[in-house]
Amino acid sequence: MPKGSWREFDSSGSKARPVKQESMTLKAQRPVRVQRTRGGKGGKTVTIISGLELQPSQSKLLLKRLKASCGTGGTLKEDCLELQGDQVDAVLEYLRNAGFAPKRSGG
Repeated sequence: MPKGSWREFDSSGSKARPVKQESMTLKAQRPVRVQRTRGGKGGKTVTIISGLELQPSQSKLLLKRLKASCGTGGTLKEDCLELQGDQVDAVLEYLRNAGFAPKRSGG
């Protein structure tokens, strides 16, 4: 192999940065559900937000902002966010302002 024959960066395709393809749908098109429940929580009321389809880091950030907005505690369980207490109206308003299209679920 002659010296200098190896050319890694000659093609224009290797210089271009890879384009991120967004596999997730737009925020406004996601079926986000907000519901109030008491089952399995020792009689305590919690607000569950499901269907966000966010990255784990984005979910943690959204949970932090929701907890601060509602003034309550909460946790991230699997793909759902849980807030302590009946916070459905406050969560619906916050998510609408954030660009989501949330719907109230359950009674």
